[in-house]
This record gives sequence, C-alpha cells and structure tokens, in this order.
Amino acid sequence: MPRPRATSDAEILAATGRAIGAHGPVRLTLAHVGAEAGVSPATLSQRFGSKRGLLLAFAADAAANAAAPYRRARSAYDSPLAALHAVADEFARHMSTPEEMANHLGMLQLDLSDPEFRVHAAAHTRAVDAVLRELLADAVTRGELHSDTDVLHLARAVKITTDGSLLQWALTADGDPAALLHDDLDHLLGRAS
Repeated sequence: MPRPRATSDAEILAATGRAIGAHGPVRLTLAHVGAEAGVSPATLSQRFGSKRGLLLAFAADAAANAAAPYRRARSAYDSPLAALHAVADEFARHMSTPEEMANHLGMLQLDLSDPEFRVHAAAHTRAVDAVLRELLADAVTRGELHSDTDVLHLARAVKITTDGSLLQWALTADGDPAALLHDDLDHLLGRAS
C-alpha cells in the first residue's frame, strides 16, 4: 500500500502560485516551488513530470477553481456587491509589489502564446465571467443595482476594471492597490445602482 502524500497536490499548486509571484514563470525552477511547498524537486518531477507539467497543472487548477473566491465571498456576505468587494480585496492582497504583479503577468504571456495554456486561460475567463454575471444578477434582484442593468456588459466591465486597476497601480506604484480597486469598482457600480 502506498504511503499517503505528506503534501497534497493542492498545497503544491498553491505554493506554485506563490513561487510564480516571487520569480515569474520563466525564472521559476522546481527548486523554488519545492522550497515554497516543503518538498523536493524530485517529488515535483515525480508528480508533474516537469516544470511545464507543473505550470500546466497550476493553470488547469486555476481554471477549475476560478469561481471559488466569488462563491466563498457570496456565502459570507448578504450583499452581492459586498461579496464582489471582498473578492477584490483578496486579489489586491496577492499583489504586494509591482514586481510581483509583473511576475504573475508572465503567466499571461504563456496563456497567449501557448495553445495548451490558452485552453486553461479561456476556461478561467469564462468561469469568472459566468460567476460575475451571477453575482451582478443577484445584485439586481436584491435592488443593489438598477433593474434595467445590462448584467452581461457590466460583468465584463467589472473584470476589465479589476484587471486594469491593478495594472494601473503596478505601473505607478501609487497608493494602496485595494483602496484603488475599491474606488474604481465603486465608480463603475455607482453608475449602475
């Protein structure tokens, strides 16, 4: 009978995300991820085959769990818009420096240039779009947004605002990313409420 794994794949993939933030996907090594996860590079090779295999597993996991932060926040808050702001806070907390944001954006380059990564990026984007539409439709139902709100277009604008606000912060390093993101979302949502 095989021994149980001391470190789960989920823990390793979470450690991979942290290591990507620290090093970017190009400079990332199995040793970086191993140090972050508390496992040897050989263990990572056994489980994922290679750095590329690990990064593909990370991308697949990110796509499969893209809606999870929104669902967790929605179950924690009565207000759909409060849940949306909670998710924005969570995303902003993951970007402590412009360099960390740049390292995460390195995954975007893989997503756009490599068809195997693009499949996962597209699935991730579709999942976020769907959960945003669900959250905003709930906000309409609860009277937090106008009854005639175009939920489809507003969901797209929320995603663009979230991404753009964090990118703007990374380019200027002005202010607190969470506060800036809150202000930008409030401005956008204020027009629909």
